[in-house]
Amino acid sequence: MYRHPLIDRDKCTPRQALDILIEGNERFKNNVQREHDMLSVRDVIKEKQHPFASVLGCSDSRTTVELIFDQNLGDIFSVRLAGNIASIKAIGSLEFSCKYLGSKLVVVMGHSNCGAIKAACDHYKGGNIGEIIELIDPAVSLEKTITEHRNSTNDLFVGKVCFHNVEIQMERILKRSSLLTEMIDRKEIGLIGAVYNLASGEVDRSSAPRIHRSIIRSCSKLTYDVVQQILDGQIQTVEQLPDSMRP
Repeated sequence: MYRHPLIDRDKCTPRQALDILIEGNERFKNNVQREHDMLSVRDVIKEKQHPFASVLGCSDSRTTVELIFDQNLGDIFSVRLAGNIASIKAIGSLEFSCKYLGSKLVVVMGHSNCGAIKAACDHYKGGNIGEIIELIDPAVSLEKTITEHRNSTNDLFVGKVCFHNVEIQMERILKRSSLLTEMIDRKEIGLIGAVYNLASGEVDRSSAPRIHRSIIRSCSKLTYDVVQQILDGQIQTVEQLPDSMRP
């Protein structure tokens, strides 16, 4: 089985997986990428895969996660849908990657200048695209600070909706997957949100909403009941979390 040069995958922690992604994105951003021996890797992974991280990202042709994080074949389990939506099939794929392939980290990653986000901002509903937009619509509604020009021509509005969409899709994962939530509770995996900047090449983890950043930091103690309270709006601030779960 292929071994990442930086980790023992069977013993890898969610924090280690995150650190490797951060380091890889730094290399990508600075145009200093490590050498990839594709021939040797293909030979090692041809029978079985063992990704250390999973990314729910957008299908935008500019957001190839293996390049953005400077990783090799077999390193990242990539689930890509327009608007990085957490559809049932996408969530099932993430469950498969974590439960059966050993992935240690789930990253929900949006990106700047996202066409699907723009379509949602314009309330486009044509064809099957409407099914995608329906899962992004809550992010449009969640943005309250901008009251004028709430459409795709307003870059600030689009950026804020992208930010909220990461939050919404993380919520869907936690709400719809007791399997992943229980794995988080057992410290087996981590869940983070991020936004990739097309211009700078940087993946910004600080774009994850405040409540979710706090949950991520304390996710090893998170219970499914608390997740439900957060999603239902009963817990809206870090201070409302139980003492044992506060960062």
